[in-house]
Amino acid sequence: MKKLFLFYLFLFTITAFAQKPQLFTAGIAPEKVGMSTERLNRIEQLLNRKIAEKRIPGAVVLAARHGQLVLHKAYGMSDIEAKKVQKTDDIFRIMSMTKAATSVAVMMLYEEGLFSLDDPISKYIPAFKNGQIVDQINPQDSTYTSHPAKKEITIRHLLSHTAGIPYQNALYGKAKIPYYFSTQNETIAETMNRLGALPKFHEPGEKFTYGLNTDVLGYFVEVVSGMPFDQFLKKKIFEPLGMNDTGFYIDDAKKNRLVTVYEEIGKEKGITPKPRSQWTDYPISGERKYFSGGAGLTSTALDYAKLCQMLLNGGTFNKTRLLSRKTVELMTTNQIGELNIRDNTNKFGLGFEIYTQKGKASLPSSEGAFEWGGMYYTHYTIDPKEDLLLVVMFQVWPKKDGGIEKQVQQMIYQSIID
Repeated sequence: MKKLFLFYLFLFTITAFAQKPQLFTAGIAPEKVGMSTERLNRIEQLLNRKIAEKRIPGAVVLAARHGQLVLHKAYGMSDIEAKKVQKTDDIFRIMSMTKAATSVAVMMLYEEGLFSLDDPISKYIPAFKNGQIVDQINPQDSTYTSHPAKKEITIRHLLSHTAGIPYQNALYGKAKIPYYFSTQNETIAETMNRLGALPKFHEPGEKFTYGLNTDVLGYFVEVVSGMPFDQFLKKKIFEPLGMNDTGFYIDDAKKNRLVTVYEEIGKEKGITPKPRSQWTDYPISGERKYFSGGAGLTSTALDYAKLCQMLLNGGTFNKTRLLSRKTVELMTTNQIGELNIRDNTNKFGLGFEIYTQKGKASLPSSEGAFEWGGMYYTHYTIDPKEDLLLVVMFQVWPKKDGGIEKQVQQMIYQSIID
C-alpha cells in the first residue's frame, strides 16, 4: 500500500510540473520558440550605440520564452576605468526590484493562513495604531500639523502602495528614516516602529503613493514568520529557486563581481564613476543589519530571471512550488480600482505594475503583463500571454534621461515572429 501511495505521489509531482519549465534551457535556436535571431541581434546594436555615446558603461540582458533562454548576454564594461569587461554573472544593486521578492514572501505567509490582506498592519506592528494624516509641514523646522486618520492601513494597502507612505521627505528626514536602505547600526524593526508613529500623507486607499510600504512589509514578514527577514528570503525563496547570487550583502569572494555605479550629472552628456558613498558601498560595507524590503537586494540577471519564471509559471520553478497559481493571479490583478500609477493608465496589483489595454498602447506589450524596475536602471517584464520574460541590468544613477530599458523591451517584442 505504501509503495502504491508513493507511486501515485510521484505521478502527481510529475504532472504538477510537466506543463511548466522548471529549469532554463539554452543552446536552442530562438526560432524554435517563435523568436528571431536576426531581430534579437538588434539589441546588441542598440546597446553598443548607447555604450559608445557614454550613456551606460555596460549591460546584461536576459530574455526567455517558454522557458528557453533566447538571449543572455553581457555588453560593454562593468568598470570602464579598471577595464573590466561586463560578464553575465556580474552582480547588480537591484534596488526596487527587491519589492517583488518581498511581496512573494508576504503572499507565501498569506497562503499559510497567518493573516488576512485586509488586516490592519497595527495588529502586527502596534506602532501603526491610531494613525495621523499630515495637514501641513513647516519647511523651516519640519514641524507639522495633523488629524486622526479615518481608517487603518492594511496589508493590502501596503502591497499596493496606497497607504500614504512616501519616500524621503522633510518629516522622514528629521526622524532619520533611511532613504531606501541603511548602512547604519539599526534594524528594520527599529526603523519601521519609528515610521509607524509618524503621520501618513493621505488616507489609506485614496491615492497611489510609491514609497516605503514594502520596507514595512519586510518587518511584517519578520513578525509573522518569527524569522529574520534576510533569512526568510534566503531559506524560503532564494535557496529553493537556486538563486545563489542574490542577497542583501556580498561576501568577500564575490566582491569582484559587483559592478561599478556610474552617474550622469552636470551640463555635459555622458557618465562618470559615482563618488564612493553609501550609494555605492551598501552591499559590501556598513553594519549589515538593515534589510530593506523595498530596495536592499543585489542579484544577477539569471538569478532574478528565476524569480520571474516562477511567477510566470504560476508559482513553480526548480521543481518547487512557492505560490499557488490563484495567488499569483491575485497578485497580478488590479488592486487600486480607478486610481492610476503616477501619470499613466496602468494599474497596480500586490507588488507589480500591471499593463492595461490603454497603458500597453505606449509600448509593445500585452494586457496583463506585469513589471517593475530599480532606481539604478534595472528592470524586469513578465508577460503571461506571450510566455515571455525580460531582465535588463544597467547601473547608472542619477541619469538625465531614462528609457533605455524600455527600448530593450521594445526590441524584445519586435523579435517575436510566431
